[in-house]
Amino acid sequence: MTEPEQQHSHQFERGTDGPRVILVGVDGSDSSFRAAAYAGGLARRQHALLAVVYVQPMLVAGASLGAPVAETTDEVAEDLVAHIREATERVKGIFEVRWEFHTFRGDPFNGLRKAADDLKADAVVVGASEQAGHRFVGSVAIRLVKAGRWPVTVVP
Repeated sequence: MTEPEQQHSHQFERGTDGPRVILVGVDGSDSSFRAAAYAGGLARRQHALLAVVYVQPMLVAGASLGAPVAETTDEVAEDLVAHIREATERVKGIFEVRWEFHTFRGDPFNGLRKAADDLKADAVVVGASEQAGHRFVGSVAIRLVKAGRWPVTVVP
């Protein structure tokens, strides 16, 4: 075996037998729920695990003023899990999807990047940004695509 072949044989390999983990970022927005529905369909057809990820923002300004930031973001996570469970119950027996819910803390880009790496995601699905300022600064989706580490699907 040549040196590059030896190095490659020990690395995580993506895409050889179809995706095993499809990661979708959710934040409670309409576009993130559309992305979750799309990713759920992909996961079902590919028999992949759907990793639903919510990145809890680190609201430093709110925390410094004494606002209960962690409680607020925990409530959002609980609401998202309840919404996902409700949706999976509605289609139970018709469409079966294996899914897990994960929370990470930080800014959305770094949280999703870390989640995709930690969960060994084969693909990342996100909703299109609904914030006007992202046309100038760059959305999370664009930053994920530019990272070039996973196939990224942006759902409008």
